[in-house]
Amino acid sequence: MTDTVSILNGNTFVVSDVVGDIESSPTDPTGLFSFDTRFLSKWVLTVDGERLTSLSTDDLHYFEARFFLVPGVGSVYVNATMSVIRQRSVGNGFTEVLSILNHDDQPVDVTVRIDAASDFADLFEVKDALAKKGSYSTKVAGRSLELEYQRDTYHRSTAISSTEECSVDEDGLTFTVTIGSHEAWSTELEVAIEVLQQEVQGQGRSISEQVKRPIPDMAANLARWLDEAPRLGCDWETLVRTYQRSLVDLAALRFSPLTAGRNSLPAAGLPWFMTMFGRDSIFTSLQVLPFGSELARTTLRELGLRQGTRTDDFRDEDPGRILHEVRFGELTAFEERPHSPYFGSADATQLYVVLLDEYERWTGDTELVRELEYEARAALHWIDTYADLQGNGYVSYERRNAETGLENQCWKDSWDSISYRDGTLPGFPRATCELQGYAYDAKVRGARLAREVWNDPDYAAELERQAADLKRRFNRDFWVADGEYFAIALDADGRQVDSLTSNIGHLLWSGIVDDSKAQAVVDHLMSDRLFSGWGIRTLAVGEGRYNPIGYHNGTIWPFDSSFIAWGLRRYGYKDEAALIAAGILEASRFFDGRLPEAFGGYSKSMTKYPVQYPTACSPQAWSTGAPLLLMRTMLGLEPMDGHLIVDPALPANIGRLELLDIPGRWGHIDAFGRGRVDTSRVTGA
Repeated sequence: MTDTVSILNGNTFVVSDVVGDIESSPTDPTGLFSFDTRFLSKWVLTVDGERLTSLSTDDLHYFEARFFLVPGVGSVYVNATMSVIRQRSVGNGFTEVLSILNHDDQPVDVTVRIDAASDFADLFEVKDALAKKGSYSTKVAGRSLELEYQRDTYHRSTAISSTEECSVDEDGLTFTVTIGSHEAWSTELEVAIEVLQQEVQGQGRSISEQVKRPIPDMAANLARWLDEAPRLGCDWETLVRTYQRSLVDLAALRFSPLTAGRNSLPAAGLPWFMTMFGRDSIFTSLQVLPFGSELARTTLRELGLRQGTRTDDFRDEDPGRILHEVRFGELTAFEERPHSPYFGSADATQLYVVLLDEYERWTGDTELVRELEYEARAALHWIDTYADLQGNGYVSYERRNAETGLENQCWKDSWDSISYRDGTLPGFPRATCELQGYAYDAKVRGARLAREVWNDPDYAAELERQAADLKRRFNRDFWVADGEYFAIALDADGRQVDSLTSNIGHLLWSGIVDDSKAQAVVDHLMSDRLFSGWGIRTLAVGEGRYNPIGYHNGTIWPFDSSFIAWGLRRYGYKDEAALIAAGILEASRFFDGRLPEAFGGYSKSMTKYPVQYPTACSPQAWSTGAPLLLMRTMLGLEPMDGHLIVDPALPANIGRLELLDIPGRWGHIDAFGRGRVDTSRVTGA
């Protein structure tokens, strides 16, 4: 989206144009959204029947914005004798202070109008242009307008009110005012949302309780969040700006489930994924751990609380499985999408154990590891019991809900993301390579926790035996001998799905790659087929389905590249990791420090700037976390035996870098580095 202004708080957000108006089409993700429902689809201000023109917009904080406007539209500016200021802040709905300033030496009579409406669209009705099935009603009472929608027991409403006298009709509010010479008039408009007693699955509480929770002082909360983060000093202004933007965006994406109190975890991204996502929350928490552990701690507790307990084909639920997403909208309520929570993720369960171990290594919080021992053991049990669909010792997936379940249950979850070299698609079940890497890593890390925290050496030994066996079989069965890389998957017949993809970088991060094969994998990652100069393409140039603007078939995902860089460091390829970091961070300069979900896979030599992907989420949690993980990778930060190892390998263009007060089990530590790695391939220097 372009020319829009977004403010957000948890899973409530407002997206408008630069004037502050909202005029949503059925497929346009603008409006006031909360709990997967659009509560306001029209919000248009006119003064004396005229629309307004933007002078400037102050994006004050992630939760508030200020619009400076003048009446009238057109390309030629005429000295205005009146100006309008809209200051909007989001909470449980939003408030808007509307002020009109008369700059003339004569009083002025003004008619101010707010047109308002709501289609109460489910977020996925917006995304997929689906029709509504319920009924609408409108009520007028004094200075307030109430918009309602009902379908059986599903009920949503929006209440609009003003602090000043106005005339209210079913389409909006009208103010008739006289403003003295060089004076101002203002009113505070409140848009409040209401969700009537829909129960939150597994919590015994209703969404309405969450809607009515008091909003904390968001400005103070943001200031505290920023103060607690490590301080960055760097010669490269791009990194300084991107770091600051990442911290603020992470604060904006924090979401507090009803069961979490004031604690928060990362929602996945604006606009489509402002909710709890297992995989996304885990990946983001891993990226952010060196900068603060709160998100990881809450993610582990909340996902553990909602861990699968039964076999439910509609939800793709199994005992021990970690959820994919939680949804609250109409389509979910009427089972036109998988009922919430939905468990169709084949990787979140392994990654849950990975995060638990990494969290303990950074924080020393063995109390939480003991608290979540049952959940971790259940997750490890799921890998071998429920995830091995074919009995061949590999994690694979096939949706059990054929109508609404996710077809691809790995992070590349679009319909055509898993393909053979010639572009044809395999059948199901599919065992993608990174799922095996995550399973290997989970077993290795689970063994450490069993031995050092749970005091169960026999279980630790068994997990280590399983991990070694998995690694041996994987390096035999997934290795494409004629290309010297790992296949993206095994198909239902055990044949290799032989396209060359970025997934091989995740294998380095997991540690499942034999040392003897690592150099060949690195050579592919850094080749012109995968490395564009900006980052690692999801699918290599020359593959049958390669498309530089295909969602998972050639685009560059900053999160993907950040974990690949971490994997390169794990195997000792410091300079290569620095090259990827330099490319991704250089790309951030063209996005004002906010990396999108994905961008085009065109070569840097072709475009000179990263090409935007049209429907990418922004801000998006794991893209926001990518610069933080890249900083960890460049500085070589690694917890070991209760200490923090610092082993910098920085791109030369960064110059000096210092990260002060890095929190962990060691208290706070400073890390320093100086750019020495030749980045001419990325910078063109």
